[in-house]
Amino acid sequence: MTTLLRPSGMTPAQAEVQSQVLEIPRSNGRPLVVPKEGGKPTALTRVTTFVDALEDKSSLAKWYKRMVMVGAAKEPRLLNRVMELLGDLTGNRDELNALAERLMQISGANDKREDGTRLHLLSEYIDRGEALPADITEQDRADMLAYQMATIDFDVLAVEQSCVNAELSTQGTTDRILWYGGLDPDGEPAGNLIGDLKTGTVDYGALKMAMQLAVYSRSEKYDWRMFPVDTSDKREFAAWKKREVPAEEAAKAYSPLPPVNQNWGVIINLPAGSGECTVYWVDLKIGYESAQLAQRVRVARNLGRRALRPFALAA
Repeated sequence: MTTLLRPSGMTPAQAEVQSQVLEIPRSNGRPLVVPKEGGKPTALTRVTTFVDALEDKSSLAKWYKRMVMVGAAKEPRLLNRVMELLGDLTGNRDELNALAERLMQISGANDKREDGTRLHLLSEYIDRGEALPADITEQDRADMLAYQMATIDFDVLAVEQSCVNAELSTQGTTDRILWYGGLDPDGEPAGNLIGDLKTGTVDYGALKMAMQLAVYSRSEKYDWRMFPVDTSDKREFAAWKKREVPAEEAAKAYSPLPPVNQNWGVIINLPAGSGECTVYWVDLKIGYESAQLAQRVRVARNLGRRALRPFALAA
C-alpha cells in the first residue's frame, strides 16, 4: 500500500500549499531533528547538501553568473539599486544577494525547478492509480503517460518518506520506495528499491545521485510530525528548540524502512516537457563509499579553521 502524506483528491496546487505548512522545522535551512536517544532538537545536514561535498561546482557557478547577466538585461532597473549599494559591499551583502537571486528568477533560471515540482506532484496521481487533473496541459499529460509506461513494472510502497541517517548526521526525504519482481544487475532478486524521480538531465551528477540514494537506503524513518511546532511563532519556536525530549518519547518517532536493496537503487528520469521517461540502475555500493568519503571531506574542511595561527618569535 502506498504511504502518502497528501490526502487523496487534493489538487497539485493545494498539495504544494500544504507542503509548505507540513514541513520539518529548520534552523538556518538545516532540519531540526530530535535525536533517537532523546534530548533537544539537533540541526542535521540535508542529504542533498551532504552529497554536494564531492561535486565540482565550477560549471554551475559559471551558469549562475550567466543567468544573473540575463536577468539584468531583462530588468535593467534593478541595477540602479545595485549602484546605490556599491559604497559598502560588505555591509550590503544580504541585499546584494537578494538582488542577485531576484535577477536569477527574472532570467528564468528557476523555471525548470518549478516544472520539476509540478511533475513530482502529478506523478503521485499515477502512483495512487487516480485520474490526472482535467486542467493540466497536453505536454504534462504526455510526460505523465511516459512516466506511467516506464514505471509499470514497479509497485509503489512509499512516497515522500522522511528519514534520518545517524551515522552521517543527515535528514532527507526519499521520493519513492518501490518493489520490483525482477533481478538487479548482480543477478539477485531486486526486491524493495530506493527510487528517485529526476526531471532534468542526468548527464551530470551520477555520483551525487548514487550517494543520495545510498544514504537513504541506510537510514531510518523519522516522523517529525510527532513534535509539532508553529515556526512562525518566534517565542513558541524558541521554547521548542530548548525542550528536552525524553528518550522513550523520541524513540517512537523512529522506525525501520522496509528492507531495501543495499546494492542497487533506481533513478526515474523524466525531463520536463520531453514526453520521455527512462529508468536507470544506480550503484549504491559506489554511492555509500563516496558518502563516507564526503563525511571525511566535511570534517577536513572544518579542520581548516585551526590550520593557521599567529607566528610568534621564540623568547
